[in-house]
Amino acid sequence: MKAQARHILVKTAEEAEQLKQRIAKGEAFDVLAKKYSTCPSGKRGGDLGEIRPGQMVGAIDQVIFKKPLRTVHGPIKSKFGYHLVQVFYRD
Repeated sequence: MKAQARHILVKTAEEAEQLKQRIAKGEAFDVLAKKYSTCPSGKRGGDLGEIRPGQMVGAIDQVIFKKPLRTVHGPIKSKFGYHLVQVFYRD
């Protein structure tokens, strides 16, 4: 199985929630990822590319392979911070 997803990583749940609300109001996920994400993927608009099970930390893996597609999920806490995750496809 594989999936394609993008995410935004920030330091606090509050910051993640504010970004999620901005996305819900129509701001572009990739633009916000480039500006705010602390992950190197932020430079690519949060694009994580193709992911296989077990490549990401457990909490993120669960979202990528179990939650509905094209929805912004989060904030999800990991040892790295708080994530917003959006999955485009899985097969």
